[in-house]
Amino acid sequence: MTATTLAAELAARLAEFERTAPAERRTAFAAQIEALRATGAEARVLPVGSPLPDLALPDATGAALRLRDLAPAIIVFYRGGWCPYCNLELRFWQRMLPEITAAGGRLVAISPQAPDASLSTAEKNGLAFPVLSDTDGRAAQAFGLAFELPPDLQALYAAAGNDLPAINAGTGWTLPIPGTFVVGGDGRILLADADADYRRRLEPAVALAALRGAA
Repeated sequence: MTATTLAAELAARLAEFERTAPAERRTAFAAQIEALRATGAEARVLPVGSPLPDLALPDATGAALRLRDLAPAIIVFYRGGWCPYCNLELRFWQRMLPEITAAGGRLVAISPQAPDASLSTAEKNGLAFPVLSDTDGRAAQAFGLAFELPPDLQALYAAAGNDLPAINAGTGWTLPIPGTFVVGGDGRILLADADADYRRRLEPAVALAALRGAA
Protein backbone atom coordinates (compact mmCIF):
# COMPACT_ATOMS: atom_id res chain seq x y z
CA MET A 1 0.00 0.00 0.00
CA THR A 2 1.23 3.49 -0.73
CA ALA A 3 2.46 5.49 2.25
CA THR A 4 0.49 8.64 1.44
CA THR A 5 -2.99 9.37 0.13
CA LEU A 6 -4.14 10.77 -3.17
CA ALA A 7 -6.06 13.45 -1.27
CA ALA A 8 -2.82 14.67 0.32
CA GLU A 9 -1.06 14.87 -3.05
CA LEU A 10 -3.97 16.73 -4.65
CA ALA A 11 -4.17 19.14 -1.71
CA ALA A 12 -0.49 19.95 -2.04
CA ARG A 13 -0.94 20.67 -5.75
CA LEU A 14 -3.96 22.88 -5.05
CA ALA A 15 -2.05 24.81 -2.37
CA GLU A 16 0.73 25.51 -4.89
CA PHE A 17 -1.84 26.71 -7.43
CA GLU A 18 -3.50 28.98 -4.88
CA ARG A 19 -0.10 30.42 -3.96
CA THR A 20 1.15 31.10 -7.49
CA ALA A 21 -1.80 31.50 -9.87
CA PRO A 22 -3.18 34.91 -10.84
CA ALA A 23 -6.26 35.94 -8.91
CA GLU A 24 -8.47 35.96 -12.02
CA ARG A 25 -7.65 32.32 -12.75
CA ARG A 26 -8.30 31.25 -9.16
CA THR A 27 -11.63 33.08 -9.13
CA ALA A 28 -12.75 31.82 -12.54
CA PHE A 29 -11.95 28.18 -11.80
CA ALA A 30 -13.66 28.26 -8.41
CA ALA A 31 -16.75 29.92 -9.91
CA GLN A 32 -16.97 27.31 -12.67
CA ILE A 33 -16.81 24.47 -10.15
CA GLU A 34 -19.66 25.95 -8.13
CA ALA A 35 -21.72 26.69 -11.23
CA LEU A 36 -21.30 23.11 -12.43
CA ARG A 37 -22.31 21.75 -9.04
CA ALA A 38 -25.34 24.03 -9.00
CA THR A 39 -26.62 22.46 -12.23
CA GLY A 40 -26.94 19.12 -10.43
CA ALA A 41 -24.19 17.56 -12.51
CA GLU A 42 -23.21 15.10 -9.80
CA ALA A 43 -26.76 13.76 -9.56
CA ARG A 44 -26.64 12.72 -13.23
CA VAL A 45 -23.80 10.24 -12.70
CA LEU A 46 -24.57 6.61 -13.60
CA PRO A 47 -25.80 5.13 -10.31
CA VAL A 48 -24.84 2.00 -8.40
CA GLY A 49 -26.66 -1.06 -9.72
CA SER A 50 -26.66 0.11 -13.32
CA PRO A 51 -25.30 -2.19 -16.02
CA LEU A 52 -21.95 -1.15 -17.44
CA PRO A 53 -22.53 0.65 -20.77
CA ASP A 54 -21.70 -1.61 -23.69
CA LEU A 55 -18.99 0.47 -25.35
CA ALA A 56 -15.73 -0.28 -27.14
CA LEU A 57 -13.03 2.39 -26.96
CA PRO A 58 -9.58 2.59 -28.57
CA ASP A 59 -6.50 2.31 -26.37
CA ALA A 60 -3.33 4.34 -26.89
CA THR A 61 -2.32 2.08 -29.80
CA GLY A 62 -5.71 2.32 -31.49
CA ALA A 63 -6.84 -1.20 -30.52
CA ALA A 64 -10.47 -1.34 -29.35
CA LEU A 65 -11.32 -2.61 -25.87
CA ARG A 66 -14.90 -3.49 -24.92
CA LEU A 67 -15.63 -2.26 -21.41
CA ARG A 68 -17.84 -5.21 -20.51
CA ASP A 69 -14.98 -7.58 -21.29
CA LEU A 70 -12.87 -5.96 -18.56
CA ALA A 71 -15.16 -6.67 -15.58
CA PRO A 72 -14.48 -6.88 -12.73
CA ALA A 73 -12.72 -3.57 -13.06
CA ILE A 74 -12.05 -0.07 -11.83
CA ILE A 75 -12.82 2.54 -14.49
CA VAL A 76 -11.37 6.03 -14.01
CA PHE A 77 -12.43 9.05 -16.07
CA TYR A 78 -9.92 11.90 -16.22
CA ARG A 79 -9.86 15.19 -18.11
CA GLY A 80 -6.57 14.80 -19.99
CA GLY A 81 -2.81 14.61 -19.72
CA TRP A 82 -2.68 18.43 -19.67
CA CYS A 83 -4.37 18.43 -16.24
CA PRO A 84 -1.85 18.25 -13.37
CA TYR A 85 -4.43 16.82 -10.97
CA CYS A 86 -5.18 14.03 -13.46
CA ASN A 87 -1.50 13.17 -13.79
CA LEU A 88 -1.16 12.91 -10.02
CA GLU A 89 -4.18 10.63 -9.94
CA LEU A 90 -2.97 8.42 -12.78
CA ARG A 91 0.45 7.95 -11.18
CA PHE A 92 -1.23 7.06 -7.89
CA TRP A 93 -3.38 4.46 -9.63
CA GLN A 94 -0.24 3.02 -11.22
CA ARG A 95 1.21 2.47 -7.76
CA MET A 96 -2.02 0.68 -6.80
CA LEU A 97 -2.02 -1.55 -9.87
CA PRO A 98 -0.40 -4.63 -8.26
CA GLU A 99 -3.07 -4.65 -5.55
CA ILE A 100 -5.86 -4.26 -8.08
CA THR A 101 -4.48 -7.14 -10.12
CA ALA A 102 -4.10 -9.27 -6.98
CA ALA A 103 -7.78 -8.60 -6.20
CA GLY A 104 -8.72 -10.04 -9.59
CA GLY A 105 -9.64 -6.76 -11.23
CA ARG A 106 -8.62 -4.69 -14.23
CA LEU A 107 -7.88 -0.97 -14.26
CA VAL A 108 -8.57 1.35 -17.18
CA ALA A 109 -8.57 5.13 -17.53
CA ILE A 110 -10.67 7.08 -20.03
CA SER A 111 -10.35 10.63 -21.35
CA PRO A 112 -11.54 12.52 -24.45
CA GLN A 113 -7.96 12.74 -25.74
CA ALA A 114 -7.07 11.28 -29.12
CA PRO A 115 -5.08 8.01 -28.95
CA ASP A 116 -1.79 9.77 -29.74
CA ALA A 117 -2.28 12.11 -26.80
CA SER A 118 -3.30 9.17 -24.61
CA LEU A 119 -0.08 7.40 -25.58
CA SER A 120 1.91 10.47 -24.53
CA THR A 121 0.06 10.54 -21.21
CA ALA A 122 0.74 6.84 -20.60
CA GLU A 123 4.43 7.21 -21.41
CA LYS A 124 4.87 10.38 -19.36
CA ASN A 125 3.34 8.79 -16.27
CA GLY A 126 4.77 5.28 -16.74
CA LEU A 127 1.32 3.68 -16.91
CA ALA A 128 1.04 -0.09 -17.34
CA PHE A 129 -2.77 -0.14 -17.62
CA PRO A 130 -4.93 0.74 -20.64
CA VAL A 131 -5.58 4.42 -21.30
CA LEU A 132 -8.66 4.65 -23.51
CA SER A 133 -9.90 7.44 -25.76
CA ASP A 134 -13.53 8.52 -25.64
CA THR A 135 -13.29 9.70 -29.22
CA ASP A 136 -16.87 10.88 -29.64
CA GLY A 137 -17.84 11.52 -26.03
CA ARG A 138 -20.26 8.57 -25.87
CA ALA A 139 -18.64 7.11 -22.77
CA ALA A 140 -18.75 10.37 -20.81
CA GLN A 141 -22.38 10.78 -21.82
CA ALA A 142 -23.28 7.18 -20.93
CA PHE A 143 -21.69 7.50 -17.49
CA GLY A 144 -23.41 10.86 -16.89
CA LEU A 145 -20.17 12.85 -16.69
CA ALA A 146 -20.11 15.08 -19.79
CA PHE A 147 -20.29 18.87 -19.59
CA GLU A 148 -19.09 21.76 -21.76
CA LEU A 149 -16.69 24.39 -20.52
CA PRO A 150 -18.23 27.88 -20.63
CA PRO A 151 -16.70 30.46 -23.02
CA ASP A 152 -14.73 32.32 -20.33
CA LEU A 153 -13.04 29.09 -19.24
CA GLN A 154 -12.40 28.13 -22.86
CA ALA A 155 -10.47 31.37 -23.28
CA LEU A 156 -8.44 30.80 -20.11
CA TYR A 157 -7.61 27.22 -21.07
CA ALA A 158 -6.58 28.26 -24.58
CA ALA A 159 -4.41 31.06 -23.22
CA ALA A 160 -2.64 28.48 -21.03
CA GLY A 161 -1.87 26.34 -24.09
CA ASN A 162 -4.67 23.84 -23.56
CA ASP A 163 -6.57 24.04 -26.86
CA LEU A 164 -8.91 21.17 -26.11
CA PRO A 165 -10.50 20.90 -29.58
CA ALA A 166 -6.98 20.25 -30.89
CA ILE A 167 -6.07 17.85 -28.07
CA ASN A 168 -9.30 15.88 -27.94
CA ALA A 169 -10.45 13.38 -30.53
CA GLY A 170 -13.66 15.14 -31.48
CA THR A 171 -15.41 16.41 -28.37
CA GLY A 172 -14.36 20.04 -28.61
CA TRP A 173 -14.64 21.83 -25.28
CA THR A 174 -16.65 19.02 -23.68
CA LEU A 175 -14.98 17.32 -20.72
CA PRO A 176 -15.95 14.60 -18.26
CA ILE A 177 -16.35 15.32 -14.59
CA PRO A 178 -13.57 13.14 -13.14
CA GLY A 179 -15.19 9.95 -11.92
CA THR A 180 -14.37 6.51 -10.60
CA PHE A 181 -16.53 3.42 -11.07
CA VAL A 182 -16.05 -0.06 -9.63
CA VAL A 183 -17.68 -2.79 -11.71
CA GLY A 184 -18.43 -6.30 -10.46
CA GLY A 185 -17.95 -9.49 -12.38
CA ASP A 186 -21.61 -9.37 -13.42
CA GLY A 187 -21.01 -6.08 -15.23
CA ARG A 188 -22.97 -3.92 -12.79
CA ILE A 189 -21.76 -0.76 -11.07
CA LEU A 190 -20.80 -1.42 -7.44
CA LEU A 191 -19.43 2.04 -6.64
CA ALA A 192 -19.86 5.33 -8.47
CA ASP A 193 -18.11 8.54 -7.48
CA ALA A 194 -17.75 11.86 -9.29
CA ASP A 195 -17.10 15.40 -8.04
CA ALA A 196 -17.75 18.65 -9.89
CA ASP A 197 -14.52 19.89 -8.28
CA TYR A 198 -11.86 18.35 -10.55
CA ARG A 199 -9.30 18.91 -7.80
CA ARG A 200 -10.92 16.18 -5.72
CA ARG A 201 -10.90 12.49 -6.60
CA LEU A 202 -12.07 9.30 -4.91
CA GLU A 203 -9.37 7.77 -2.76
CA PRO A 204 -8.13 4.70 -4.68
CA ALA A 205 -8.08 2.63 -1.48
CA VAL A 206 -11.88 3.03 -1.29
CA ALA A 207 -12.30 1.69 -4.81
CA LEU A 208 -9.91 -1.16 -4.09
CA ALA A 209 -11.90 -2.13 -1.00
CA ALA A 210 -15.10 -2.22 -3.09
CA LEU A 211 -13.37 -4.40 -5.68
CA ARG A 212 -12.13 -6.79 -3.00
CA GLY A 213 -15.61 -6.92 -1.49
CA ALA A 214 -17.05 -7.96 -4.83
CA ALA A 215 -14.54 -10.80 -5.10
